[in-house]
Amino acid sequence: MSLSNNSLSPDKQTHIRYLIVAMLFIASCFSYGDRAILSVAGTSIQKLLQLDPVKFGYLSSGFGWAYVLGQLPSGGLLDRFGSKRVYGIAIALMTLCAVLTGLTGYLPFAFIYVGIFGLRLLSGLAQSPIFPGNGRVVAAWFPTAERGVASAIFNASQYFALVAFAPIFGWLTQNHGWQSCFWFMGIFGTLLLLAWNRLVFNVSEHPMISPAEIDTIESGGGLVNLDRTSSTGQPVTWTAVFQLLEQRMLCGIYLGQFCINTLTYFFITWFPVYLVQARHLSIVKSGLAAAIPALCGSIGGVLGGLCSDGLLRHGYSLTFARKMPIIAGMLLSVTMIACNYTNTQTVVMVLMSLAFFGKGFGALGWTVIADTSPREFIGVNGGLFNLFGNMAGITTPIVIGYIVKRTHSFNDALIFVAAAALLAIFSYLVIVGEIKRLQLPNPSQAVS
Repeated sequence: MSLSNNSLSPDKQTHIRYLIVAMLFIASCFSYGDRAILSVAGTSIQKLLQLDPVKFGYLSSGFGWAYVLGQLPSGGLLDRFGSKRVYGIAIALMTLCAVLTGLTGYLPFAFIYVGIFGLRLLSGLAQSPIFPGNGRVVAAWFPTAERGVASAIFNASQYFALVAFAPIFGWLTQNHGWQSCFWFMGIFGTLLLLAWNRLVFNVSEHPMISPAEIDTIESGGGLVNLDRTSSTGQPVTWTAVFQLLEQRMLCGIYLGQFCINTLTYFFITWFPVYLVQARHLSIVKSGLAAAIPALCGSIGGVLGGLCSDGLLRHGYSLTFARKMPIIAGMLLSVTMIACNYTNTQTVVMVLMSLAFFGKGFGALGWTVIADTSPREFIGVNGGLFNLFGNMAGITTPIVIGYIVKRTHSFNDALIFVAAAALLAIFSYLVIVGEIKRLQLPNPSQAVS
């Protein structure tokens, strides 16, 4: 039987916010696991459908097209209807898409490619509220000094998803065919939806939270009433979007996220294929091997958040505390270029693990968005941030596909990805400037 707020002592300090961030982590793992299926099962699908690297690149990009287009509408929906409701619907829809994608294997051969591509589009649209929702939930549930770790935890899902799912997908593909991967995710998504509806609530409405924890969150800068006002909020106009795009700091953050996500989408769309085609591992071994750098990325992600929040607690400015891990992490990611100069698989895995760790350590974009978004448009700014960032989900699979087809090698592809890491450093050093919460000049004019 659920506890109510009134049944708890006002002085009792609960820690329900950690349960909430755990749910965000699991849901985000599900989202990234779904995105990674084609990379692990990619060699099998390429052989079945006789796809060259460019066609496979376009198939892998299908998710990204709709995911990008859905960012602004999903941000508006989150601000309008609240995180719990919109997020829950997203989980239900992407679960359905996973099941239907598995069924495309029973279509006539000529329609399988179109069926998979179409359902990847729909899945991308369904998942568009996930990360804007994460940023929004963290802004509501966590005080400023804890947001770095909270954001790092859910952001680490993009690496841990490969740790958790890549070996499973490799085994399922080898023994039961690529379709079984999507059906597995359908079962996982159903269980996740049940847990989400049972455990996730708005801050002040959670049945297990104490007044003391609410006070801790609110006094530390958490926006505890964010979703309470969402249902009465006004629809956002393009004026709000243009006001956000006029801010140099935000534009630098958007560009930085595009560059950082270029690394992300290399790892979740082409990395297992790279291990099979360039490093000659089997599908099962590639799934297991991909999990090792991914685990390093997951560890790096959490450590990056701890480092950033630790710097903040020790008196460093918000700007330094957020930028330092990003810059250090991106520099470490550039080490992947050294893979072009070795034929030893162990050395390749060490270098990729370092690069993955660095990418995770520097992936603080969502923390920065939680720190900087105008209070009136946290969902919209999160959607805009994710829109620009996930344009990399379109460009990266396609660009790498063209590079591999033209050069018959992954060497230039690794250089392309490393160059994106250097551009992210430039963006945060030169464009972003001071990191602070924005106050829009006329926010009331941005709603109708």
